[in-house]
Amino acid sequence: MSTFDSTKTPLPEIIKQITEGKLQLPDFQRGWVWDDEHVRSLLVSVARSFPVGAVMLLETGGEVRFQVRPVENLTFAGPTPEPERLILDGQQRLTSLTQVLALEKPVKTYNEKGKPIERHYYIDIQAALEDERLDEAFVAVEADKTIKTNFGRDIRLDLSTPQKECEALHFPCNQILNSDTWEEGLQEFAAEKFGLYMQFRRQVLNAFRSYQLPLIVLGKATSKEAVCLVFEKVNTGGVPLSVFELVTASFAAEGFNLRDDWHGSPLRKIVGRSQRFNVEPLLATVEPTDFLQGISLLHTLEKRKLDIQIGKTGKAVSAVSAKRVSVLSLSLADYQKWALDLESGFLLAAKLLRKECFFAARDLPYRTQLVPLAAVLSHLKERWLEPKIYDKLCRWYWCGVLGELYGGAVETRIANDLEELLGWIDGTRDEPRTVYEAAFQPSRLHTLRSRLSAAYKGLNTLILRDGAKDFFWKATIQELDHEEVALDIHHIFPKAWCEQQGIKPSVFNAIVNKTPISYKANRMIGGKAPSSYLAGIQSHKQVGLTDETMNSILESHRIDPAALRADDFERFYQQRHEHLLQIVEQVMGKSVERDTGEPSDSDLDQETETEEADT
Repeated sequence: MSTFDSTKTPLPEIIKQITEGKLQLPDFQRGWVWDDEHVRSLLVSVARSFPVGAVMLLETGGEVRFQVRPVENLTFAGPTPEPERLILDGQQRLTSLTQVLALEKPVKTYNEKGKPIERHYYIDIQAALEDERLDEAFVAVEADKTIKTNFGRDIRLDLSTPQKECEALHFPCNQILNSDTWEEGLQEFAAEKFGLYMQFRRQVLNAFRSYQLPLIVLGKATSKEAVCLVFEKVNTGGVPLSVFELVTASFAAEGFNLRDDWHGSPLRKIVGRSQRFNVEPLLATVEPTDFLQGISLLHTLEKRKLDIQIGKTGKAVSAVSAKRVSVLSLSLADYQKWALDLESGFLLAAKLLRKECFFAARDLPYRTQLVPLAAVLSHLKERWLEPKIYDKLCRWYWCGVLGELYGGAVETRIANDLEELLGWIDGTRDEPRTVYEAAFQPSRLHTLRSRLSAAYKGLNTLILRDGAKDFFWKATIQELDHEEVALDIHHIFPKAWCEQQGIKPSVFNAIVNKTPISYKANRMIGGKAPSSYLAGIQSHKQVGLTDETMNSILESHRIDPAALRADDFERFYQQRHEHLLQIVEQVMGKSVERDTGEPSDSDLDQETETEEADT
């Protein structure tokens, strides 16, 4: 239920309510303020009596309860009063106007580069009386009330005392709503200018004092759902509120601080879930919305099971969902019921992925695939280590990665995978659609050139998982990674050599010709032919490898040693292409139909990401 009134209120009255604490902000509202240019533009609009947009308020005392705070830069001598209304939309306008018009201290704002600055605002009276110069009449000066030039060495304008303000005919904006004190000073210091000032007062100051601000006031009977809908529709400074902020608003109505629960709070000595996740490198990039989607999955799955148990059928049965509308409809009780289980599920997901040789968040093909995996593991708990279950989980995961099914909008797939994967594991359902829909075309290996693509990351990890050894150091690439030795993905047939042989970049930049090796090994490779750089590495005084040992290292990368030693790019490329396809088949649990003939130019030109620079 929602009731609202639309009215207009004089700007001075609104500012008075803010400074008295009768009008405050819900605590979840963003705390940033407009930059200096926005502030001056707003002042000009009010001075010209232009509309600056309606403000939306919510009456307090109803069902919807929020933690509250005053507008930015405002403090009270005693305890913070209980507000009568809250600002839902218009925070930046009202914060800017309150700081400029009602506070003695400098306005907290930002310069054009986003750097925090403090400014006092003045009106150049003579410029303001010339209509075409009103835009430039509003002047921002530094916290010491001066404008400096020559890198701060020369003072161009000094307004540091009331006398200097009067003599320069620069009116302080924080006197706009009540100018009695300043007028007394003007009569004392520059009485001859009083007539000019009175013209300014009638023409400019009265525009502020009589300005009517449109208000939309939601009544106290407004429901929590309606308030969330309002937050979803309005923008704050042009940036839509996220799902996390919307749910934060909903939970705050019941006295629960979701922001603290996720981010933590040193002030309130709360360790947030994200802080606990950050201890686990693979979870460092998990977003709060990911977590809320997981809660929605678990909650709606339980609802679906209950509906089926009581005999509901068809559309009457609740759907498993991770969509925005389902996340927004979560209650605090739903969140608190599932949060600990889901947190455990994410931690188990990290353990599973470490076993598959993922060790850093940057190497994960899809962050979004963590959500259904964590939800599934929160149900399975320690059962995930049972061999048959583990094999199904890994097959599902690699099908999602190599089938490249978790890019873009994935809410529907996330929901399907939770229910279908659990059913497949328990033997009540066939393969999840992510498994049977996943397909890998052999030609995809020709077009995988960007280390940012999911399949590229996946194949690179699979090479590491199978124990690829470094060309120089006596260690696997994984061991070197743990020792923090500089690593990267480099060309096997060097770029410079390929260019000399007339091989197209679209061919030699493909993942077929890439493998992870140490920086040290890559420097030794340079732009030489493979036969030359292999000989150089093997004969290096710190290496001293036999042909047999070096061949074993190359084979650990799925490289044909004979083709490499013969500098036979075509044979090498065909052999490694086949070996990579065999890895794909193994982890996806399905055969890949081989292409006939050579890749077409259209195949080779599909992916055009910027290549990493190496030799």
